[in-house]
Amino acid sequence: MSTRTIGRTVGALFLLAFAVYGAGGALVDSGTAATEVLSGVINHQTQIAAGAMLMLLNSVVVIGIGVLVFPVLKPRHEITAYAYLVTRIVEAVLLAVGTLCLLLLIPLAQAYVDAGASAGSVLPSLAAVAQEGNQYALHIGMIGLGLGGLLFCRALFQARLVPRSLAVLGIVGYPALAAGELLGVLGYDVGLVHYAPGLLFEVALGVLLLVKGFPARQDPRGPASAVFDPRREALHVT
Repeated sequence: MSTRTIGRTVGALFLLAFAVYGAGGALVDSGTAATEVLSGVINHQTQIAAGAMLMLLNSVVVIGIGVLVFPVLKPRHEITAYAYLVTRIVEAVLLAVGTLCLLLLIPLAQAYVDAGASAGSVLPSLAAVAQEGNQYALHIGMIGLGLGGLLFCRALFQARLVPRSLAVLGIVGYPALAAGELLGVLGYDVGLVHYAPGLLFEVALGVLLLVKGFPARQDPRGPASAVFDPRREALHVT
């Protein structure tokens, strides 16, 4: 697969990740929005399960991005290539764990209905724990993405794989994402504003790569480094 084709595939995956996780999260959120969460879940089981499947698909896509970017980055920034791949895998695993926490709401809701008045506050409390588990997994996964994304954007900037202004947007956006998620882990509600720069970067990068791909790698030794051929030199002298 050529570098340009890899780039176009990576661009498509960036956009796909945004679409499937966003759509999946919206389905799950609307299915769990009732004041009595478990009562709402029992009426939206299929919707929540479908949303969770989309969110799990995002984890597969995220790993695919890390795997495809690896051979492009490795010749230029080997440590960054490994670091970005690892952080993408960690992100994917944590988001999948968080999604599984959300799926636990379905059997909890069924048990809540079956138990009726005897359920007390135990099952709703477990549902709240499951939702918090998803939030913590998301926070930590996004912190990892922020750190790996910063290294990724630095490599894009130095190797001129994308316009430098776009790489700078990522260099600003990913630390903002990591900082906002760290504050979330510490118990501070900072809203969603810290997502904006990184989200804008990923959408812009996805569109750019989908259209142009990564540029072909240039031989850093240049034409003067061609292998010496004595026969060709002899012909040139004569």
